[in-house]
Amino acid sequence: MIVAGFGFRSETTLAALQDALSRAGGSEGVTHLATLAAKAAGLEPLSRHLGLPVITLRPEVLYGQPTLTCSTRVEALHGTGSIAEAAALAAAGPGATLRGPRAVSADGTATAAIAEGVSR
Repeated sequence: MIVAGFGFRSETTLAALQDALSRAGGSEGVTHLATLAAKAAGLEPLSRHLGLPVITLRPEVLYGQPTLTCSTRVEALHGTGSIAEAAALAAAGPGATLRGPRAVSADGTATAAIAEGVSR
């Protein structure tokens, strides 16, 4: 499983989500998208565009996820340094690894990170 995790502001656009994903490495090989359950509706346009399912996550599953980057605001709110990175890791399952740090869209409204799950 290869998961693109997202964090984004409520005003983000499909173009910003696409830009963040492109900057994170692109959608090739990605099998799922992931974000916090409360933000899932904002990810639906990208889900439809790419034809990929969205994994929705409860906030507590992000807590303590090790991330490559750290936003102090996100850490205070969610107990992890990056929603995008933590969502990708949590959705990809135990032993998943990030391909790299989160990427930020040019307009700053969306972040994306890609994680690869362990093959079984």
